[in-house]
Amino acid sequence: MSDDHTRVQEFFTERAAGWDRRFPDDGPAYAAAVAGLGLREGARVLDAGCGTGRALPPLRAAVGPSGTVLGADLTPAMLREAVRAGRDRDGTLLLTDVSALPLRPGSLDAVFAAGLIAHLPHPAGNLRELARVVRPGGVLALFHPLGRAALAARQGRSITPDDLRAEPNLRPLLAGSGWHMTSYVDEDARFLTLAVRTG
Repeated sequence: MSDDHTRVQEFFTERAAGWDRRFPDDGPAYAAAVAGLGLREGARVLDAGCGTGRALPPLRAAVGPSGTVLGADLTPAMLREAVRAGRDRDGTLLLTDVSALPLRPGSLDAVFAAGLIAHLPHPAGNLRELARVVRPGGVLALFHPLGRAALAARQGRSITPDDLRAEPNLRPLLAGSGWHMTSYVDEDARFLTLAVRTG
């Protein structure tokens, strides 16, 4: 396992047990972001970096019983919390790295990724891997329940020009990774970027 993966696992393992208690009011923001994907009954969707699975219930509601919902995460402790919360009933949990997903090319209609981009060691390559498993015309949602400024304030830091989630940085990153950005919202109450799989 690379040092990057080890650091991510250590960070989230330490926080897994109390993760949902730290952010108890995020449910409506997750539901609204999932609605932005425009999923249909029977769609196939991945929650990449699913953590404790907070997006799995709204994803299941969006695709219905005939759809497929997968939750992938690198940290076993986060997936254990997802099971403890009963969210494994809404989707199949996969202990895996989003840089090498055990999925066929074009097998998904959409990817939902909450807070993931900040933890990707190789964003361009990792976004290409997400593009690989999504069909052309499929959708990617990069989401955070806080906008960039609000998140920086919570963490006691300033936004810098090299912030990966800034539109001038994110748009070309997505374009070079097989995605076309279709919308960008960065408000205090949420960050949501939607992109369509090209090709």
